[in-house]
Amino acid sequence: MRSALLFPPLLALTACAVGPTLDQRLATYIGKTELQLVSTLGVPTSSFETGGVKFLQYGERRVIALPDSYPGPPFGPLGPLGPGYYGGFGYTSYVPVRCDVTFALQNGRVTSYSYRGDGCS
Repeated sequence: MRSALLFPPLLALTACAVGPTLDQRLATYIGKTELQLVSTLGVPTSSFETGGVKFLQYGERRVIALPDSYPGPPFGPLGPLGPGYYGGFGYTSYVPVRCDVTFALQNGRVTSYSYRGDGCS
């Protein structure tokens, strides 16, 4: 439950064209201590250590609603009646999206980050 609260500072502006990008926001953590990172973002969802590098991963999972004009899969709910276009049928599609952000730490400080998922932007 806590992870849902972690990403508003990181991902709050992902839907907007205004404001800093995700890279710009994450870059501010480079050089921060592990304590500063955890104090700001909370407890990570997972961690791993290998070769003297500690990795802290934060994950966000959410569901977004797409309007009824969203083109669906190749065959819609009514069978092969075209390209799977849901528009006009009153359907709303709910799609799960995720974003995982991993910070690498050496000597207790953030040295790099990476992110993956269709909810990262």
